[in-house]
Amino acid sequence: MNESLLLSILIFAGLLLVVFSVYLAFKAWGEKRRIVEKIEKEGASESLGVSNGDAAEPAGALKQTFVDLATRLGQYSAPKGEEELTHRKKKLIVAGYRKPNAPIVFYGIKILLAVALPSAVFMAMIFIGIPVRQMTLLVLLLTMALAGFYAPDVWVKLAIVRRQEKITEGFPDALDMMVVCVEAGMGLDQAIKRVADEIKLNYKIISEEFGFMNLELRAGRSRQDAMRNLAARTDVEDVKSLVTLLIQTDKFGTSVANALRVHSDSMRTKRRQRAEEMAAKLPVKLLFPLVLFIFPSLFVVLLGPGAIQIYRVLIKSAMGSGG
Repeated sequence: MNESLLLSILIFAGLLLVVFSVYLAFKAWGEKRRIVEKIEKEGASESLGVSNGDAAEPAGALKQTFVDLATRLGQYSAPKGEEELTHRKKKLIVAGYRKPNAPIVFYGIKILLAVALPSAVFMAMIFIGIPVRQMTLLVLLLTMALAGFYAPDVWVKLAIVRRQEKITEGFPDALDMMVVCVEAGMGLDQAIKRVADEIKLNYKIISEEFGFMNLELRAGRSRQDAMRNLAARTDVEDVKSLVTLLIQTDKFGTSVANALRVHSDSMRTKRRQRAEEMAAKLPVKLLFPLVLFIFPSLFVVLLGPGAIQIYRVLIKSAMGSGG
């Protein structure tokens, strides 16, 4: 019995090791492929409204059909008020969706998912043959419709959070490069363009935002307006503080290099403080999985044999006293 148990444990450990090795191999291969594709395509966009090259992908036709259908539905379901459309457009721009029809597509996707999700659930239940009461089915379909209707809002909020985290993570490095360019004798506009070109592979989102700002400057927009638009597109406190600093520096005629260097040091200090804050929160976050998952397993392993032995002793004593 012990030998068979030991053999089973060894076989399970060997299979687990093989699966883990295959997982690591595929993960390394996928990471290498992702880096190579990023270098070759120079960070081609993966989201709607950032790039126009989606039609060249294998799924481009299907995606375009989906967007067309959502656009048609959105024309009927979009709010008529200009204020609400403008607010939604700003949110989508912060999330990275900049096409003019992005708000219409957004409202169309809400209607499409509100209809598609309950329909798919209803067809799946009919196909599988699950017996469900009429009231339960109605509540389930209504819940799926609400989930489909509000799913795009959740998606946009998550996209905004991910995008802002990437900007916050890479902005100190971009600012350090800007300091180097300004101290080397470049103007602020040329420094922004150079930073946008240099950080394209590592920090694509910041490169895109600086590139849009440079295009606005080349189109004749004033520097203050272009910087305010940069702060509005990102909606990140670090970018807003930098924009305020540059506007004040341009207005009062102080040294841009010194102001950028001081602001870069303060941003690096903030990033270090954020890392220390996350490290300080880690023990509290680990408390819940420890209490809910690890401690019960330890109790079973440590106290289980003793509890079984006590149970056997009690049964024997009870049987002996009964006899």
